[in-house]
Amino acid sequence: MEEWVGGLWDKVVRRAAHRGFPDAAVTLESMREVVGPYFRAVGGDAGVALKSGSAATHGARRRWMERLAGTGERVDLAWNDAEALYLPDTVDTFPDAESNRELYLWLATLAAFSVGDAEPDGWKRNVRATRAVLDALPGWEGRYRRLVEACLALRTPPESLTDEEAALECAVHEQLQHPEREVPRPASKRPHWPVALWLRLDTPPVLREAAGTPVGERETGGDRPPEDDESCRRFAAERVEMPQDKNGMLLMFRAESIFTWGEYVRVNRPTEEDEDGDNALMRAKDMDTLSVARDGKSGKSRVRFDLDLPAADIDDTPLGPGIPLPEWDWRKQLLLPDYCRLEPLLPKAEPLAVLPPELRATAAGLRRQFEALAPLPAWRGSSLQGEELDLDACLRFAADRRAGTVAEPGLWRERVAANRSLACLLLADLSLSTDTWVGERRVIDVIRDSLFLFAEAMSATRDSFGLYGFSSVKRQHVRFQLLKDFSERYDATVRGRIAAIKPGFYTRMGAAIRHSTAILKEQPAERRLLLVLTDGKPNDVDHYEGRYGIEDTRHAVRAAREAGLTVFCVTVDRDAADYLPHLFGGQGFVVVKDANELPRLLPRLYMQMTKRF
Repeated sequence: MEEWVGGLWDKVVRRAAHRGFPDAAVTLESMREVVGPYFRAVGGDAGVALKSGSAATHGARRRWMERLAGTGERVDLAWNDAEALYLPDTVDTFPDAESNRELYLWLATLAAFSVGDAEPDGWKRNVRATRAVLDALPGWEGRYRRLVEACLALRTPPESLTDEEAALECAVHEQLQHPEREVPRPASKRPHWPVALWLRLDTPPVLREAAGTPVGERETGGDRPPEDDESCRRFAAERVEMPQDKNGMLLMFRAESIFTWGEYVRVNRPTEEDEDGDNALMRAKDMDTLSVARDGKSGKSRVRFDLDLPAADIDDTPLGPGIPLPEWDWRKQLLLPDYCRLEPLLPKAEPLAVLPPELRATAAGLRRQFEALAPLPAWRGSSLQGEELDLDACLRFAADRRAGTVAEPGLWRERVAANRSLACLLLADLSLSTDTWVGERRVIDVIRDSLFLFAEAMSATRDSFGLYGFSSVKRQHVRFQLLKDFSERYDATVRGRIAAIKPGFYTRMGAAIRHSTAILKEQPAERRLLLVLTDGKPNDVDHYEGRYGIEDTRHAVRAAREAGLTVFCVTVDRDAADYLPHLFGGQGFVVVKDANELPRLLPRLYMQMTKRF
């Protein structure tokens, strides 16, 4: 009877456990502009992105963490790996917002000092990181003590637990209060309750790999939750309303029966036999939602997984057999020669296309503004021939004669054409992600209008410019679409190519930037500008996602700048501030928060950038 009453009391205590202070909650979104730069300032890897740990936590891990916390206690998840720092969407652990903000900064600091530690024991890994932070940053000593005091005040008192759990909880208390030494951890059948000041205890995939444990191997003992590796990634299904003019009679059943909002779709992606073994993991993990169309035709054309097709099969004309290009492997710190193949393509243009009527007024205003950028003719003096006398040269000649100096005079001045010698290449992302909607329009439609207005504005100057688009289907099919070459005039043919662009496939940005660099280097201009227009981060259907794609793109950007090019990125990705500083530098990009403003802002951005040229 006493044992039953004790067990019941234990359940009551656990159900009354701390569940947070919503009134003092602090969100990751409000801390993003502070935590990201701070993480890098204290030594965190500049290539690591800041992501939501709550959004990245799927069913198996969340259920496991809830079991650790008893019957449903609130758990804030934080961890880091080689690609990202994962922090909870909301922190409401403490009753005051200032302490919750301090907790965000502490977790970021702990993550910065724990990178590279392959210790499989999460307890020891957190203790070592804590000790390293306090040794390297003495200013954290008092702040850490205050966080520990607040954290311990919220934990379940050891006297209300069983003997085994009480001993483990006492060890947690002592370890938090004395990080300078390692406190022995009592043996226990169940783990201790989560510690808000620590990163997750299980070993992240990158650390398991470093320790010699295969990433895909499932662990059932210790702190490792079951069924929680990358191979178990699932994708949420999203219903998409299709235009009414589609042939809906092809559906022989109700579309509502395809998916419900709570269902998931497992996607099997193709693999390459010549790729590394870790390509067996989920390929495009950045695509959290699949758009499920109501017509089978669009599903085949927009999301294709039988991707080993030649470029000619997708309505573009190949311009040659393809160009081999290198790719940077950041894991091996090696530039792999001839690893990619870029396919120059000529889009099948709409014949004699005209500027869309809704853009004509804006285009006319931009042309008037850009005419001011065209250099005015200049006068060159002291010439032997010209249109009129150079009075300064005449006065100097008269003075020289009086002084006895006789020289062949150049007494004329002539009008010469001025040229600021500038070439600009605009590289537009035409991947599948541009098929998403922003308000009442798709991103691809916004990009199309931006290309139209940019070309209209540039045609009013003497600046040389080229327009290109890119997408990719693994490393052997990097599609590089020629919309306007530097040697072409902007005319109806170019407008037809722009009007015909459509979204598809993926974003192997590094190869596209390398080829754009080669094109720009051939232009006879003193100044060369590469403008990259995109809506998301680099990724592809093979291993080219996450840190790998970001580091390859960064290597390509650095190579372009070493070649004397100015590289600048314009994006409509609201999360771009997490990774673009690492790719293009703090002053090398701009985020357009309202994508619908991009067509109007892009030409004016070019004007501001090139006034000093």
